[in-house]
Amino acid sequence: GDIWWCIFTSICRLPPRCRKTHLTAFLCPLDAQPTDAEREVWEQVDLVLKDARGVLDELQAYKGAGQEIREAIQNPSDEALQEAAWAAVVHLVGKLKKFYQFSQRLEAALHSLLGPLTSETYDDPTQHLEREQALAKQFAEILHFTLRFDELKMTNPAIQNDFSYYRRTLSRMRINNTPAEGENEVNNEMANRISLFYADATPMLKTLSDSTTKFVSENKNLPIENTTDCLSTMASVCKVMLETPEYRSRFTSEETVSFCLRVMVGVIILYDYVHPVGAFSKSSKIDMKGCIKVLRDQPPNSVEGLLNALRYTTKHLNDESTNKTIKSMLQQQ
Repeated sequence: GDIWWCIFTSICRLPPRCRKTHLTAFLCPLDAQPTDAEREVWEQVDLVLKDARGVLDELQAYKGAGQEIREAIQNPSDEALQEAAWAAVVHLVGKLKKFYQFSQRLEAALHSLLGPLTSETYDDPTQHLEREQALAKQFAEILHFTLRFDELKMTNPAIQNDFSYYRRTLSRMRINNTPAEGENEVNNEMANRISLFYADATPMLKTLSDSTTKFVSENKNLPIENTTDCLSTMASVCKVMLETPEYRSRFTSEETVSFCLRVMVGVIILYDYVHPVGAFSKSSKIDMKGCIKVLRDQPPNSVEGLLNALRYTTKHLNDESTNKTIKSMLQQQ
């Protein structure tokens, strides 16, 4: 995401009305370094982001225990098959627990970034994004991770199947007083929380949305615009980068395009949760038609997960006040 970040901060320096017409020289350092004041937060968040890559790799490689579960269910009296299915599922539930616990670390990381990025230190959000580049870049990386995690989760039904088999088997073992190794892994209360987490279509986004909402309600002395303007500025700059050929041509790979799209969708969803009337209303500072058009202009199979996130994870899409054109643009398959 380094070239992406370089273009992003360069566009940020321009007044909004000039962002498409006055193409800017790229002045930023590729590697945004934290200032002394930012360092403590940056280092905490950096530890989380270092582990994020491994979480995505593990989720991508998650194959599930579908075959073992099917064989165990079809042959209920075959003890060896029951044990094989249980062993396979216990191992996988360890991974699902790890992903869930990582979501809690991610929530804490986001919380610690929102403080400095929305503080009263500067007059407008662009200055925050420009002058606190190292933290703003980490915020973008958290959003990228979140959308990518949820894309992978949405297309992997094995996750919920494995977990519900684990819970069914565990409760049967309890009824029969059979000691269950693996029960120590996930106690009943933890199992309930994990179950609730994966029941959501986009669990990581839900975690971040709840965290941002909580941040705003805990900081009532902070004008809500400090948060919403930061989010809408990021959405606007991402949209300009994607729809302006002169910027887009500088992206070195399709992965950079995907990164930018995920950040754009992530900030839209957070804005929709935090803003009193959401991202889809007339008074929203986000050009939703423009953002959806940018998504629609990509190869269809590459953005379906992001369109689904806007369809199913936003809070205000189905409000009466939402523009009909925006609804139909999103509903087109």
